Amino acid sequence: MIKQVEVLIVGGGPAGLCAADAAASMGAHVLVCERFDFPGGQLVKQTHKFFGSEHQYAGERGFQIGQILTEKVKANPNIEIMTDAEVLGFYEDGVVTVLHEGKHWKYKPEKIIVCTGASEKFLEFPGNDLPGIYGAGAVQTLMNLYGVLPAKRALMVGAGNIGLIVSYQLLQAGVDVAGVVEAAPKIGGYLVHASKIRRAGVPIRTGYTVKEAYGNGELEGVIIAKVDEHFQPIPGTEEDVKCDTLCLAVGLSPLTELLWQAGCHMAYIPEFSGHVPVKDENLETSVKGIYAAGDSTGIEEASSAMVEGKIAGYAVAEALGYQKEEAEKRKKEAIAELTELRSGDTGAKVRSGLAKMAEHRIMEMTADGMGELPGELAAKGGNC
Repeated sequence: MIKQVEVLIVGGGPAGLCAADAAASMGAHVLVCERFDFPGGQLVKQTHKFFGSEHQYAGERGFQIGQILTEKVKANPNIEIMTDAEVLGFYEDGVVTVLHEGKHWKYKPEKIIVCTGASEKFLEFPGNDLPGIYGAGAVQTLMNLYGVLPAKRALMVGAGNIGLIVSYQLLQAGVDVAGVVEAAPKIGGYLVHASKIRRAGVPIRTGYTVKEAYGNGELEGVIIAKVDEHFQPIPGTEEDVKCDTLCLAVGLSPLTELLWQAGCHMAYIPEFSGHVPVKDENLETSVKGIYAAGDSTGIEEASSAMVEGKIAGYAVAEALGYQKEEAEKRKKEAIAELTELRSGDTGAKVRSGLAKMAEHRIMEMTADGMGELPGELAAKGGNC
């Protein structure tokens, strides 16, 4: 039996929940499929306070924002949330299959919004399979979600926001943090996060990498070394750091398998950490009716993911004919909000990625015989 649904959202994280709220607030009927047994995505394990504006719940902690969004979505009768529901695939006839509580279900949505998030990257080095080596997200989950102390003494690799924030959370949990090592010559995260752990006596070593890990059946220590301009270890600079846990915060990759399967036009954009779908200003992909938002379209902060979710949700409602003028108005307000988030020095990388995305969009439309993008969209990078 195939069930009909107006809007199917894949993923119940910050982008997915905001997309559901936006579409349903205009009158659309929404089904959210979340593969875990609770909605909220990465927000549920984030204990730090958010920056931004009141629109992105500035001043609230991540898990609190997750609770706010979840309660808001659950209170809307136009939204159904299915947890423990993994979307398995898209098919040519428009059918989407879902594995829910051990059973296969088939849905035929009019519109789809993909909000699948991202996965953690890993590093290659001798001994990287020893017990005690984790991704930063796994360590955060153990501490903040399940109350498990993941280490006695830990070394963090990566001085981006995730590495800095999780280092501070390790300190709060009573873990001795041996230091933070970063291959790049500069800290990648916000200095406010770096200052907090430096004040606690944790050294941040830029221009360093992990050469190898060692231990008898479990991690006992890590050899770090300085790197040259090609990020290769410099002989003679090795240092031995004793620790029982190595925490890797070396970046995220967009989860795009479903978008590949659906046949969406994908483009490799380094600023977005991998292959991402080429989208228009409504966040609609090259496959009509399939939209994408959040980290599955390029790695940014959760605040940006929430706003992208709103844009996609309003765009879908508008396309379905629900309160078209109001939906378009709110969509434009969300686009302006997202542009503001991406302004300044911190948004330079994202803006560079958007410019490349616009170039791919132009090439795609030209190849389809549709001519070039409108001048304003091409100049702005399209917010796509």
